Amino acid sequence: MCGIAGWVAFDRDLRAEQATVDAMTETMACRGPDDRGTWIDKHGALGHRRLAIIDLPGGRQPMSVDTPNGSVAMVYSGETYNFTELRNELVSRGHTLRTDSDTEVVLHAYLEWGPAMAERLNGMYAFAIWDGREDKLVMIRDRMGIKPFYYYPTADGVLFGSEPKAILANPLAEHTVTLDGIREMFAFIKTPGHAIWDGMREVEPGTVVTVAKGGIREHVYWSLQTREHPDDQAASVEHVRELLHDIVRRQLISDVPRCTLLSGGLDSSAMTAIAANQLAEEGKSVRSFAVDFVGQTENFVADELRATPDTPYVHDVAAKSKTEHQDIVLDSDQLADPDARSKVIQARDIPTGLGDMDTSLYLLFKAIRQHSTVALSGESADEVFGGYKQFFDPEVRKGTTFPWLSQLKHLGDDAPLLRRSLLDVLDLPGYIRDSYSTAVGEVTRLDGESELEWQMRKISYLHLTRFVRILLDRKDRASMAVGLEVRVPFCDHRLVEYVYNAPWALKTYDGREKSLLRGAAADVLPQSVVDRVKSPYPSTQDPKYAVKLKEHCGDLLAKPSHQVFDLIDPDTLRKAVENKEPQIDQASRKVLERALDLSLWMDMYSPTIKTA
Repeated sequence: MCGIAGWVAFDRDLRAEQATVDAMTETMACRGPDDRGTWIDKHGALGHRRLAIIDLPGGRQPMSVDTPNGSVAMVYSGETYNFTELRNELVSRGHTLRTDSDTEVVLHAYLEWGPAMAERLNGMYAFAIWDGREDKLVMIRDRMGIKPFYYYPTADGVLFGSEPKAILANPLAEHTVTLDGIREMFAFIKTPGHAIWDGMREVEPGTVVTVAKGGIREHVYWSLQTREHPDDQAASVEHVRELLHDIVRRQLISDVPRCTLLSGGLDSSAMTAIAANQLAEEGKSVRSFAVDFVGQTENFVADELRATPDTPYVHDVAAKSKTEHQDIVLDSDQLADPDARSKVIQARDIPTGLGDMDTSLYLLFKAIRQHSTVALSGESADEVFGGYKQFFDPEVRKGTTFPWLSQLKHLGDDAPLLRRSLLDVLDLPGYIRDSYSTAVGEVTRLDGESELEWQMRKISYLHLTRFVRILLDRKDRASMAVGLEVRVPFCDHRLVEYVYNAPWALKTYDGREKSLLRGAAADVLPQSVVDRVKSPYPSTQDPKYAVKLKEHCGDLLAKPSHQVFDLIDPDTLRKAVENKEPQIDQASRKVLERALDLSLWMDMYSPTIKTA
């Protein structure tokens, strides 16, 4: 796992731009604390920061191969889980590979098959190849968008990087955010290709972007397709079980310490149990980590989103699977710490919007990094198997907007924090409406599909192509900010394709959410977890946290000339600060958190905000 950056310019000699390439590369130091390197040709420059995971001495980058017609060089971030099979095939085709790294396999796969090699990869990846034989840059991103990847077209080429900060370190990139950027920050819908910053783009998941002197071209090598599901209930459960065991086995491969993220929910518990069983065959145990808050379990109060605290279920799984478990217990001072909030904003490049849930995730990863370098996560299982409450909401099934927006109302709406004049010009409802129409227009209906199945297909598609990308980006940025590689087994494209096309009746055959996953993993789980109702990522209930937020926002209100007040309404913020209730509501808390996020983001990036 690493951070990449680069610059292609057809009208200048980049060999004179070493200092700028270095500056772009160094912004990725948190993603790759183990090593750094640059490779510069006349029109192509590549930068790399390495987090060493596989073949520690042999996987240095940038990696290049000299051919009779020019050099081919690559910077690569991620993991290719089927690299052993690909390596054997390449060797059989005459390639000589000198290392045991997946990076070298991917580079030689490009030499053998060109950009079409992307279709052969199983993994999470974002990589760029400068092909000196044709003077072109090839950028490729994994199917589900697990690894981030951005680019910024210039007058004579392109800038690129794992994160926007790498691009923004180049003087050619403007730090401008327009109305559409603000809409993306507050609509919570994730438009494919959108990067918040004006002029910047995402390399979309499952896409190859080629940059040559003649321009920029995109080719989609993978997308979520509608197909007939071939199996009955028993065969479907068995196939899911087989896939999970193969996926986890592949993703446990590492030359550095690994662990699992354990929440006590069905997803992370199933993954942890499977990993523990596989490692037990080798006489090893798995480490597991969970986040908790001081006093949360003892004083837990059920609400509309969370019926139970995580910790008792976490401990049930740890006991049954015999994991080396550790709870990371956080207090309100840590969650409200301005330095931790600042680290989160810096990691994300945008004001995040999830408050203590983002800060606790970052602090969890920071603590884990003291023990492990690789962690397996249960992320995306709810999107794949249909685990969220909104999948079962009759209003959501009417299909009028993005399904998760109905549930987010319980977390509080932060849009009213914005100035009324700005809200009027943003027209967030209209933006969401147009985005929803575009998204559902991508879905293909199966012949003979019932109305219910058709609606559930659309709901699944929206989660797998929009919502999951928000969560994947959140997890990648928070983990890589501390040099921790998080792998997501449930994002394996084979599993995603198979379960997506399973009828909704199969996904809920036992009358509950995530039936296929429960059926496939019930034999390795404690009964308490099998019976547990879905509970989202935890949020602190300690009133001391809100007190700290109000103190920090009071300090912000004492700076009325701060740029943040060009966007937000000070009276709305003041009302939240002056709320004397010991336990303020979610809406007020969200206002406080979002105001602090926005102000820190503006302090860091000094963005030019264009609202006209």
